[in-house]
Amino acid sequence: MSGTATCTVLAMGLVSYGRRVTALAERDPDRVAITCAGHSLTRGELESAANRLARDLAAGGVGLGDMVTIALPNSTDWYVAFAACWKIGAVPQPISSRLPEPEIRSILELADPSAVIGVPPEFAEGRRTIGPGYQADPGLPDAPLPDVTSPAWKAPTSGGSTGRPKLIVSGDPATYDEDAPPLFGTADGCMVVPAPLYHNGPIVWSCSAWLAGSHVVVLPRFDAEATLAAIDRYQADTVYLVPTLMKRIWRLPEDVRNSHDLSSLRSVWHLAEPCPEWLKQVWIDWLGPERIFELYGGTEAQAATVITGTEWLAHRGSVGRPLPGSIMICDLDGNEAPAGQEGEVWMRPTRERPTYRYVGATARTREGGWESLGDVGRLDEDGYLYLGDRMQDMILTGGANVYPAEVEAALQEHPAVLSVIVIGLPDEEMGNIVHAIVEADERAAPIEELLELASERVARYKVPRSIEYTDQPMRDDAGKARRSALRAERLSPPPPQ
Repeated sequence: MSGTATCTVLAMGLVSYGRRVTALAERDPDRVAITCAGHSLTRGELESAANRLARDLAAGGVGLGDMVTIALPNSTDWYVAFAACWKIGAVPQPISSRLPEPEIRSILELADPSAVIGVPPEFAEGRRTIGPGYQADPGLPDAPLPDVTSPAWKAPTSGGSTGRPKLIVSGDPATYDEDAPPLFGTADGCMVVPAPLYHNGPIVWSCSAWLAGSHVVVLPRFDAEATLAAIDRYQADTVYLVPTLMKRIWRLPEDVRNSHDLSSLRSVWHLAEPCPEWLKQVWIDWLGPERIFELYGGTEAQAATVITGTEWLAHRGSVGRPLPGSIMICDLDGNEAPAGQEGEVWMRPTRERPTYRYVGATARTREGGWESLGDVGRLDEDGYLYLGDRMQDMILTGGANVYPAEVEAALQEHPAVLSVIVIGLPDEEMGNIVHAIVEADERAAPIEELLELASERVARYKVPRSIEYTDQPMRDDAGKARRSALRAERLSPPPPQ
């Protein structure tokens, strides 16, 4: 058990997450809490299963402040595991259930969990492992446990563009303010989440809605029409998306898109990757600007920006103004840049307590409490932020800077293109050339059409010098891509014949 963890004394209105799950069950045990792949758990069933699993974990040595690595696919079991951790003061540490062995071992070395759920025992170095589908002994009591508060409510991983894993341990304990308005979700609402739960955005949105009292409907994997069908069937008021998923939904035949009733939707949240202007506009035209919301921020949560669709129409391309926290743009010399000038985005929280801590990485900081995630952007006169790209993704070609997101947005306007990743490849004359990897059928999206499209939308030096096609998705359902890995693959010598 962690030597620094202590049981938190809660202020008025605050309850532990474990106690909040119990309170929801006591208030309405038969209301459905979580649905996935046609399987639902009521609040009472989730509470019972979580209490038994919590006792099972505690009997195996998991205690206050200990991490529990959770490698479960999207499922009702994922929420039972999270709740069980909170109920004994442990820290849930989610990872993808599809990670290869070397990555799992690297993460377990960082997290040093007291138990591992969903990972093969041979990967876990002697730690207690619990397999997928595991059910705690039904003979264990399912009554509420003594109240305790996890010192951190989550500890997701991030590899970023480097591919080196790190843990981002939340600076917030697992406490719920019953007197504050819910962050996302409502006491009687429904949220649809078609993205993978090991990523921070789906974790934050779905857990916030669940703890507020919403029915959370999680898709086992993304399917464009199934997402619309779930909104229709469950009369969802909120849906969590990323632009990659928005694009796949938009590419559905118009009659299919319009065959589902989306009138119950009050908010469509999108985040996690840049949203091309054309894609944002078609969604605004389709559903109305008052229902479209965008958030920019890192898992680190030093600061975040939010923008509504209505605001976006007046500030096209912006991701909003800081709420909460502060944002500053600095040039390459570290000087604060004036409005309109592009530079590195620096963020600073408004509260004194740290919003996170890294395990396996060091933050990029500067005097005054500012931190950078490596993004490029600019602020306008009204304080709205406009993002460029990540600094490490920038391509220097012929002495000019090319930001991949701009080129990707142009190529993705082609109706046959599902996704695009732009990288730089070495070139003796130019230093680097712009290379596009396109998920599309070459017959439906020929090179000539793609180059013409790019030439109409970006400067000549930004137009790709080479294009390759793939039938493999390069972004996952959370909108994330590993550019460094894609580039390394193309620089590796071919295997011997």
